[in-house]
Amino acid sequence: MTQAAAPKRIRLGDLLVSQQMISEAQLQHALQEQKMTGRKLGASLVDLGYVDENALLSLLSEQLEIPFVDLEHFRFDRDLVAVLAETTARRYRVMLLREDDDGLLLGMADPTDIFGLDELQALVSKPLMPAVVRESQLLDILDIAYSHEDEIASLAGELEDDLVDNGAIDLADIITDATDSDAPVVKLLQKIFEEAINAKASDIHIEPDETVLRIRRRIDGMLTEQVMNEKRIAAALVVRLKLMSGLDISEKRMPQDGRFNLKVKSRNIDVRISTMPVQFGESVVMRLLDHTDGIMPLETVGMPPELAERFRQIIRRPHGLVLVTGPTGSGKTTTLYGALNELNEPEKKIITVEDPVEYRLPRVSQVQVHEKIGLDFGVVLRAALRQDPDILLVGEIRDGESAEIALRSAMTGHLVLSTLHTNDAVTSALRLIDMGVDGFLVATALKAIVAQRLVRRICSSCGVDHEPNANERQLLAVIARGRDFSQTQFRRGAGCPHCFSTGYRGRIGVFEMLEINRPMADALRENSIGGFSKACHNNPNFHPLNLSALEYAIQGVTTLDEVMRVSAQVEDEVVSLDEE
Repeated sequence: MTQAAAPKRIRLGDLLVSQQMISEAQLQHALQEQKMTGRKLGASLVDLGYVDENALLSLLSEQLEIPFVDLEHFRFDRDLVAVLAETTARRYRVMLLREDDDGLLLGMADPTDIFGLDELQALVSKPLMPAVVRESQLLDILDIAYSHEDEIASLAGELEDDLVDNGAIDLADIITDATDSDAPVVKLLQKIFEEAINAKASDIHIEPDETVLRIRRRIDGMLTEQVMNEKRIAAALVVRLKLMSGLDISEKRMPQDGRFNLKVKSRNIDVRISTMPVQFGESVVMRLLDHTDGIMPLETVGMPPELAERFRQIIRRPHGLVLVTGPTGSGKTTTLYGALNELNEPEKKIITVEDPVEYRLPRVSQVQVHEKIGLDFGVVLRAALRQDPDILLVGEIRDGESAEIALRSAMTGHLVLSTLHTNDAVTSALRLIDMGVDGFLVATALKAIVAQRLVRRICSSCGVDHEPNANERQLLAVIARGRDFSQTQFRRGAGCPHCFSTGYRGRIGVFEMLEINRPMADALRENSIGGFSKACHNNPNFHPLNLSALEYAIQGVTTLDEVMRVSAQVEDEVVSLDEE
């Protein structure tokens, strides 16, 4: 076996001290931290803030005379990465980057690990040539590169064999196995959740069909599926999930809802589960809420700084109704909780009325609606008003009763935050009137409406220039009349392993905000749809959703396809209102 050329041996701590990048005291502190956490010295120094990660990597690259590879834009080969077992790659924090006649280029988070390099060399036939990589980028790629789909398929086959051997699915056996971490059903579900978390999926769908079982994951708003022939295992998966969420395992004819928590790769995941009887069994949909990083601030969700500042000024007012609107999955709850987090102070009493409670906040009284026992939004809202609140969060305005209570609460000295299922800001105020609320009440209490969408970001690893096609040029002509785009370079994603060949990775919020002024309020009092719409569009501070999305396309953040999707949704809502 060919051996790798022996790299230089350096002591990282001594090198950093000699370069005056850290002090001796800082080195000793980092060494103590390393003993407690078991992490590499370099990672400990970066975490403690003693050294900048880029400066550290540049120094290692220079001293060891090896290249630094930025993995953000690196096109990796899944088959090459898989040459090293996942456990080995994670243990040594390495991945194979490239193969050529000279050997294999090995990305290492810690290229000073000579012993690790020796052990890895024994596993491959070609010489290993180390390169420095950023650890966070390396771990992200390992999550993507080592897909567990084959393992999931294998575990599904193992579970079906167990069921065939037993002759039938015995619920008592499933319950017994539920506490056994080696039981096939437990191992299979664990892999399904791991794969979903690695792919940053928001939902998992388990759907039995006549001859197959489909497991689908919603990633960046779009579904991807894995089809398995082991249809018999569907019932076992459903029973196990019902046990985890405290549902009735004997009830298969009625829908059920529940929730449970689990920990996947040090991430705390809250799972909301919904079961529904379908033609060939029970369908299960699970919403995954990752609470590890806490509640996102307003800037993080994509709200532009100037809009975020205006929004903050509005929610700091002592009373009034503020609506956040958009279709399901547009990030409304994330925005509202970002606002609540900023308002959550000892001097203020905050009560939320939700169905269900999605995030848990300290110092906030959160009430779960339970309509089966009569605890609906109206009942809880009336009770909440007797609890001396300063701020009320109404999870969703669903009907005229909850709308009227929210509006009257806003008129009697409370700040009320809520959501509404409409597609843009202009139609939201009119929708309240459609619910049967008096126009003068809407005009008096409503202060602002924020409408939002989530658009997919172009993958930063495979973004390429894009020339607009005929449909896209027509879109530009309609939503940005008279603007010259001849010098604008639009972008799209070509598709790569980083983004599962979709061309997109991650999402960002697109917003429009409408502050109710006197002309708008006058139109609402008169129930004038045309007058209100005209007053909105005459407001110089009003920036429509499709233009906000277009700004991101001009900046190269998203594609014109995504702008078209947002524009189509808004146009559909406008058309439906015109028909009414």
